[in-house]
Amino acid sequence: MSSFRRKCIGYERVIGTFAAIPHPVAIEVIAATGLDFLCIDAEHSQIDRELMENLIRAADAHRVPAMVRVPSHAPEWTASALDAGAAGVLVPRVSMVAQAKAAVMATRYPPIGERGVGPGRASAYGYRIPDYLRAANESLVLAIQIETAEGLANVDDIVAVDGVDVIFIGPGDLSVSIDAMGPAGAEKLDAAITKIASAARKAGKAVGIFRPSADDVRKWSEAGITFFMLASDTMFLGASLAAGASTARNA
Repeated sequence: MSSFRRKCIGYERVIGTFAAIPHPVAIEVIAATGLDFLCIDAEHSQIDRELMENLIRAADAHRVPAMVRVPSHAPEWTASALDAGAAGVLVPRVSMVAQAKAAVMATRYPPIGERGVGPGRASAYGYRIPDYLRAANESLVLAIQIETAEGLANVDDIVAVDGVDVIFIGPGDLSVSIDAMGPAGAEKLDAAITKIASAARKAGKAVGIFRPSADDVRKWSEAGITFFMLASDTMFLGASLAAGASTARNA
């Protein structure tokens, strides 16, 4: 089992960020910060399959686990990310049990799933397929994202699906889906997040969440959340530059 997966399923706190800048330099900068992992965002950025592999390669050079948030439930995207050497995948918008089971099928090799065997980078382009097959099911992290009203309603059944490691909460889309946007919806959103976290931990799953800053990590840690995705490279870049410019103007 990889140390990254061991930490995730062992409820150790892990801190990462989304990588949305489509260049290996951004990955190397993230890797130098000491984060536990990063997640290449192929859902909300212009990162295609070829570039995705180069970004994973850059993370591997610095020995930082790189997950990929795939853009859809299509098993081809999951296969492409894992064959490129990703440490795991984050599957967005999982609202039904069937979608969670499909994510397991696409991520795990038989007898657990039905992932196809291919000579990609992860298996040294075919030269180490037996070694990779022996380790993959125990090493790869599968996180599924609950971020819709339907997912919230089905949460107890979704979190019970075997083969899923992390239940990841997307507060942004969830707030839109359950009509809990802005300060007026904060209490309703917090209740939904707490419900998901409680159901996941009761089912023995680790819980993750996206946070735009680290300000309330303690609060959500107390709710049983251990897998934190803080903002993104683009968000940190913008915030840091804005703060620097403001300080310079007021100096």
